[in-house]
Amino acid sequence: MADLNQLVISGKLLDAFEKYYHDDVEMQENENSPVRGKDANRKREQEFLSNITEFRNASVKGLAVSNNTSFVIWSYDYTHKEWGVKNYTQVSVQTWKDNKIVKEQFFYGD
Repeated sequence: MADLNQLVISGKLLDAFEKYYHDDVEMQENENSPVRGKDANRKREQEFLSNITEFRNASVKGLAVSNNTSFVIWSYDYTHKEWGVKNYTQVSVQTWKDNKIVKEQFFYGD
């Protein structure tokens, strides 16, 4: 998990995605409908990243691991082409299978 988080901190989100996410991954933003499958989520990640105009910081503020579930508290600071300056805390809840993330839900405020 340390390597995964370090890739994110370094701004290598797609590298982290390719290495640590299961082919059947389901990803969900807050209470929105989940996006299913690695191809669909890759496209979603690529679209998000293509709109980042400045990536200033990502850091882990806390984490916990129990059995096949991990929780990571992230602090993000970046500028997005459509949303402007974003500086917020997000909790990522990850379910692991075969040493890869098979489900991830992100919780954050507006």
